[in-house]
Amino acid sequence: MDRVTPNRLRWGAIAWLLTLQFFVLETLAQARYEGAYSRADDVISALGAADSAGRQLMNASFVVQAALILAGALLLRPVLLRGAGQLAPVLLGAAALGVLVVGVFPTDGNGTMHAIGAVLYLVGGGLGLIALAYAVRPRSEALGTTLALLGLVATAATAFFLTGVTQYLGEGGTERFAAYPLPIGLALAGVALWRMGPPTDAAGTPAVDRPDRREERERARAEKAARDQERDAALEAAARRTPGRRPVDDEDELDDPWAGRGRREQG
Repeated sequence: MDRVTPNRLRWGAIAWLLTLQFFVLETLAQARYEGAYSRADDVISALGAADSAGRQLMNASFVVQAALILAGALLLRPVLLRGAGQLAPVLLGAAALGVLVVGVFPTDGNGTMHAIGAVLYLVGGGLGLIALAYAVRPRSEALGTTLALLGLVATAATAFFLTGVTQYLGEGGTERFAAYPLPIGLALAGVALWRMGPPTDAAGTPAVDRPDRREERERARAEKAARDQERDAALEAAARRTPGRRPVDDEDELDDPWAGRGRREQG
């Protein structure tokens, strides 16, 4: 099982907090963009295309974002509770892989791979936030609710963006409503989990790294088998200590009507 230390929590929180770098580098890339660029009408990937002067900044931001999302998910995984705590890192890992593909394959380089990466990031990010919300809600109702709302917004906007329903917010605006919630949610979750520290039970004992349900059932069966074995051993020991009990063979010999007289007398 993974061990949770203050350093691990701190670095995991820092990794997720640094995902906000995306907004900084996107703004810088937009500032260097030659020509008109609208966040409502133009998609994020346009800032990483060949005709963008800030393409290196934007694509580097995508790659760094992948590393930060995955690093935080791995470092903070032990403090995520419930079954959602196992699912959230998987979904966030898919989002990390997606944004990595987006950065490695610009939209005007390999459009197919870029599109696959974008879908992975958007879908994994929205659903990952919802799973993360359930994983932290036992410790913070406010944080869980906030992450759930961000995840729902991202998931709904992803559905609209992928189906072409972009006339209300614009193509770029709809994509940003799908993409922006993930770094915002991860930054909030990272700082909150760091401040709360490892979860504890009612007795104040660290409650991280709990076994899953299968392990708990197996442990319960093993404990029951051990108790049954101890009980049987105690009963056998008590039976051997009972006074006045004759061996079964002697009783059978005394009751045998065909035994010789001498043998009965000897008995």
